[in-house]
Amino acid sequence: MSRTTPHGSPPLAAVEPARPVRRPLPWYRRLARDRALVLMAAPGLLLLLLFQYVPLLGNVIAFQDYLPFLPFGASEWVGLDNFAVIFDGDPAFLNALRNTLVLTVVQVVLVFPVPIAVALLLNSLLSERVKRAVQSVLYLPHFLSWVIVVAIFQQLLGGSGLLNTFLRTHGMETLSIIGNPDGFVALLTSQVMWKDTGWATILFLAALSQIDSSLYEAASVDGASRRRQLWHITLPGIRGIVVLLLILRLGDSLTVGFEQIILQQDGVGLAASEVLDTYVYNNGIVGGQWGVAAAVGLVKGVVGVVLVLGANKIAHLLGENGVYKS
Repeated sequence: MSRTTPHGSPPLAAVEPARPVRRPLPWYRRLARDRALVLMAAPGLLLLLLFQYVPLLGNVIAFQDYLPFLPFGASEWVGLDNFAVIFDGDPAFLNALRNTLVLTVVQVVLVFPVPIAVALLLNSLLSERVKRAVQSVLYLPHFLSWVIVVAIFQQLLGGSGLLNTFLRTHGMETLSIIGNPDGFVALLTSQVMWKDTGWATILFLAALSQIDSSLYEAASVDGASRRRQLWHITLPGIRGIVVLLLILRLGDSLTVGFEQIILQQDGVGLAASEVLDTYVYNNGIVGGQWGVAAAVGLVKGVVGVVLVLGANKIAHLLGENGVYKS
């Protein structure tokens, strides 16, 4: 005989006992619980603090008439006077800004997609032995310093380089590549492609390896061509990492290779090669205008942060995670 309530209503379901609410552990208990992970991360955090965050205090010299032989903070305060080169449109600064923006656009449009294309081509190779051999050859230039890379290009493309020697020997007109201001952007772009394309493919290859192979099998059964599989499976599978790296590239867009450019600046002149990084070096370290150099560097960093936050917000609006989730 079933049980009923006093008013003849259906029997009540068995009521489960309420589970106790788990309170979050205090921070010191979580620290003790995860002490092994904390100890492993401590050296990296210490280096990050010492070499990334503590030096940010040095931006105070952007508001001073800084003199390096005076104690820190003892230089005369000049307010925003050091930012006059930016606000008043100093010709040298505008030239550096223009060259920086040109290199940024060229490298984002031409250099950024190349590792994606290389990763897709390597992923399509059936032979693992061939794939590993090609990867090793492509990765090697990344481990060369810019001094060696520039020297290699000079030996190949310089006035007395291998190419011009061959042309001269066979009675043909030589080419002015190294030291030509008109072709400096193309030269820098080709050097970046040769040095960093192979290394940049690592992330895209890792993302491609995470795509479920059953998706390709199902697409093949449905009669999808390789092109449609690429468009509907491969590219959506790596879209997240592409968006993430593009956001980070935009945040670093005003940094276009200080060492690479400074090594070749004397050959083409400041008009064609001066960028914001070399402008800071030439005016600060070389010219002694420490406050002006710090002001330009500070504005450059702030613009980079704004670009990262703005691009990340756009990524959220498009349904991507970006650098961090909203």
